[in-house]
Amino acid sequence: MSRIGKQPVVVPSGTSVNIGSDLATVTVKGPKGELSRTLPKVSIALEENVLTVTSTGTTREHRACHGLSRALLANMVHGCTVGHTRDLVINGTGYKAENSGQKLTLSLGHSHPIVYTLPKGIAVVVEERGTLVKLSGPDKEVLGQAAADIRGFRPPEPYKGKGVRYSDEVIKRKAGKAAAAA
Repeated sequence: MSRIGKQPVVVPSGTSVNIGSDLATVTVKGPKGELSRTLPKVSIALEENVLTVTSTGTTREHRACHGLSRALLANMVHGCTVGHTRDLVINGTGYKAENSGQKLTLSLGHSHPIVYTLPKGIAVVVEERGTLVKLSGPDKEVLGQAAADIRGFRPPEPYKGKGVRYSDEVIKRKAGKAAAAA
């Protein structure tokens, strides 16, 4: 039995959970949004605002899906209640971001500005004169993919640290040519 999978998920007040007739489809509604997902090889029970995930078999795949399903379910409840956030820091002379609605315009040293259309449900706030981008939304998977896409336009380089990085990411810096010649 999975140590993660057997932990209960507490549903806060103001958030509702509907379990489908197959006991594997879950819909979570909260103040931040609504998410729905079918979780394979598990059954889900709701008793007194506590969700429990139970594996439907004993094979290796069933055991693997047990912990994964519980983590996905906990992320859904947290996202619909509080929401998930991801911060990106832009380093470099002239590098900046501007937002207008669901479009994020990035100036990252390319010959043209990059216009990135944000996925549905993801909100963006640009602060500190365009060098801090805050993404937020209820779906952790979509949020993480959007942050990875934006970071992928200009990943941080190890010599000067220029590029787009996560706020909690540490860039290992390398010495330049001058240090090697000395």
